[in-house]
Amino acid sequence: MAVYSIKELENLSGIKAHTIRIWEKRYCLVEPHRTNTNIRYYTDNDLKKILNVAVLNRHGIKISNIARLNDLELKEEIIRVAGASHSSDTIVDSMVMSMIDFDEYKLESLIEKSISKKGLKATIIEVLCPFLQKVGILWQSGDVYPAQEHFVSYLIRQKIIAATNGLSNTFNPHGKKFLLLLPEGEWHEIGLLIAQYLIKEAKHEVIYLGQSVPYSDVLAIGAAKKFDAVLVSSTTSLPGFDLLLYLKDLGGAFPDKKVLFMSGQAEDQFKELSPNHLHLPHITYLTDFLSSLL
Repeated sequence: MAVYSIKELENLSGIKAHTIRIWEKRYCLVEPHRTNTNIRYYTDNDLKKILNVAVLNRHGIKISNIARLNDLELKEEIIRVAGASHSSDTIVDSMVMSMIDFDEYKLESLIEKSISKKGLKATIIEVLCPFLQKVGILWQSGDVYPAQEHFVSYLIRQKIIAATNGLSNTFNPHGKKFLLLLPEGEWHEIGLLIAQYLIKEAKHEVIYLGQSVPYSDVLAIGAAKKFDAVLVSSTTSLPGFDLLLYLKDLGGAFPDKKVLFMSGQAEDQFKELSPNHLHLPHITYLTDFLSSLL
């Protein structure tokens, strides 16, 4: 059973910890468990309850009215609201609950619903990336099982690959060529697959090197192939790996190329990098960069 701190509930639901405490006392929405040292912790069921409450509250239902609902009524109200809603936040919260329950049918249905309403590109930016960010929070805190992370990663990975393969291969005389890779030891590929889709969707070319690419291979391929930019994704802290030093080396090896890097690390850690580097802390930075190439 996964357990969560109140801060993790706040990060996952968007509801401030102070508000959760008030709801506990005033409405008994959830009842936190206590460690031997009297520290609050919450279970999967508590997280799902808070996510459900957050969805209904965002849709204008007063917390006092939500608190009166029993579990069955709460579930029925969520089905009603979620069925009528096109809100990205509602879809993301429902996806988190589906992941916790290993409900592949519901998770896939939520993604397909978003694609039919918003289109794939908007679904990637507004739904899948925020969802993966929440999965990342759970992963870092140890509150998601590897099987759950693999469950959602596999499903989303297949969706992105199928969508990329479905893009028309139209020649763009003004298109750029991007070299995409994960550093050696990095295996979390979804961000890179999403980048590949968005770059190809914008009518540019991609040389996709994929997971855990040795630096010597990057240099060899870079010397053998013509390209305009290299994009690196780094989502995990690898033992002995210094991302800043790696990016500096890439910039030195390819001084006439743009070096793009996707990382959740703080911007001020990269102040020493040269102007040909561009940090992409969120996928919208990539779409903005691609728009600037038009």
